[in-house]
Amino acid sequence: MAHPLRMASGQAGDLCAPLPRCGLVIDDHPMIHLGCRQMLADAGFDEILTASSAEEGLALARSRQPDLAVLDLNLPEAGGMESIAPLLRACPGLHILVFTMNDRPAFAARVLEQGAHGFLSKNAPPASFRAAVAAITRGEVWLDHDTAMRLVTRRGLTAESPLAGLTPRERTVLFRLGDGLDLTRIATELNVSYKTAANTSAALKRKLAARGLNDLIRIAIENAGERSL
Repeated sequence: MAHPLRMASGQAGDLCAPLPRCGLVIDDHPMIHLGCRQMLADAGFDEILTASSAEEGLALARSRQPDLAVLDLNLPEAGGMESIAPLLRACPGLHILVFTMNDRPAFAARVLEQGAHGFLSKNAPPASFRAAVAAITRGEVWLDHDTAMRLVTRRGLTAESPLAGLTPRERTVLFRLGDGLDLTRIATELNVSYKTAANTSAALKRKLAARGLNDLIRIAIENAGERSL
């Protein structure tokens, strides 16, 4: 995500500096806190908060308004899956990376449906964590390649494809959303106005009964086998 700029301390005309970034790690394992704190600090986060429960994380999100939350699904009492929507309501600008041992594709699809911006297995190497954080803070949706491919192969082509009624432009926009592009980049790529891309996205939501952008991304990933049709 592009962060707003502020004037650095000193006289007018000084170079602008990015506002400090705040990260929040919600996990009940202290070792995860330690590792995530270090990697987020390496990624340029100025402040890293930690919480051991969904309730504690929600309170911190509401009071501190972090930029990024790293969220486990297996939390005591209220689970991480059920915490995604409340976290987004408490902190509308929050980007959520689900970081969990539950690496099955069904969980990846569910967290995107709930509004999370990325999904990463705790078995992934540190480089994948850094890549996920970088992508999500740029405003992109992130899945590692293996999870994306496993999600795609969960369902094959069916005789009654949900994409059958889409126009060529709608199919292109849908699959480019699935690639992680935002509407501005899609509009540039297709040489159309942003309004045209946004209207196409709205039409996709109506035709596919999608609740939002994350739902469209999930549908694109699940139907990637139809991309060349």
